[in-house]
Amino acid sequence: MTETPEVIDLGAYGTDFTADPYPYYAKLRSQGPVHRVRIPEGQEVWLIVGHDAVRSVLSDARFSKDWRDAELWNEAVDNSPLFTNMLDTDPPHHTRLRKLVAKEFTSRRVEALRPRVQQITDELLDAMLADPEGRADLVDALAFPLPMTVICELIGVPTMDRDSFRAWSNEIIAPTSPEAVQGATQAMAEYLIGLIEHKRSAPGDDLLSALIRTSDDDGDQLSRDELVGMAFLLLVAGHETTVSLISNGVRALLEHPAQLAALRADGSLLDNAVEEMLRYDGPVETATWRFAKEPVEIGGTVIPAREPVLVALASASRDPERFPAADDFDITREPRGHAAFGHGIHFCLGAPLARLEARIAIGALLDRCPDLALDCDTDALTWRTGILIRGTERLPVRWTSRAG
Repeated sequence: MTETPEVIDLGAYGTDFTADPYPYYAKLRSQGPVHRVRIPEGQEVWLIVGHDAVRSVLSDARFSKDWRDAELWNEAVDNSPLFTNMLDTDPPHHTRLRKLVAKEFTSRRVEALRPRVQQITDELLDAMLADPEGRADLVDALAFPLPMTVICELIGVPTMDRDSFRAWSNEIIAPTSPEAVQGATQAMAEYLIGLIEHKRSAPGDDLLSALIRTSDDDGDQLSRDELVGMAFLLLVAGHETTVSLISNGVRALLEHPAQLAALRADGSLLDNAVEEMLRYDGPVETATWRFAKEPVEIGGTVIPAREPVLVALASASRDPERFPAADDFDITREPRGHAAFGHGIHFCLGAPLARLEARIAIGALLDRCPDLALDCDTDALTWRTGILIRGTERLPVRWTSRAG
């Protein structure tokens, strides 16, 4: 009979773990790929660490994404149509939903956004660089409004509704209380139901209107609840992760002057630099919850059936067995194989859009701010709560000159 391992309380490490979880993940990796932990939010889960174990679990059909089967969530939240999306389903339902969405969310549609992403970036930098003191919070000035504007325009969310959406999204991603997350869930669902009904009667050329119209060869279409869930997933995943990709990436450059100088000297390194940013300090610390369908043995530890599992993407991307000198930020390394966008059937559908936005935003920022620098000590940065999205709440920067 396998003994239940000791519970490791990650929350007890406090802000040290939130600010820099990588040494803790390194210690866990040295002890094995599976650990019973209490996450900072308070729940006890099985945590998977290490590159090989992470990729294995992400592609293992014995782990389900449908948390309704685990009977762990609040019923009022469970019943929300927000969670009728492909991230929270398994095949064959997941296969059907992804096929219908992929039919409209194509690489051609993403590439067509390039001029608009550049225009939005330029306008945001114009506004930021107009500050007479040469100071700004990069999250508020660029990292948040760029992906939020892009995804809202892509989906078809009116400008006036975006502040409300940001508040609901923040609450759902990093809940402050059960009552608050329930209220945000209900408000967002009601909003999206109304938006879908409006687009049924007055369709546009946006992605949501296209998803309402789309069908496969058999005439299969997304139901109302599936449309709500898909709009929720695209909107939240479409901006939350890119906010931290941009801000974490810029912070990594500013904290590593030699790498910043190398990128300024050779702009052709930008695409590879963005991949290294994703590997070194990606925006998603752990993948969303999975549940064992049956007892599963990994590395000598048995995860019981119906138990929740978190997969540490951040640990996989810093595993020295896969990436030599994994804790070094090196924009010239070969970063392929990082886990920032997941792996397997749930690999992030929006990865091409996130890469496009990050490359344009960071490239333009460096071009226009030749002496960009952090405007605070690293220890003064405050971090987003929770173990899902990794990033600082703010990123103060300064400059004394600007190009052009």
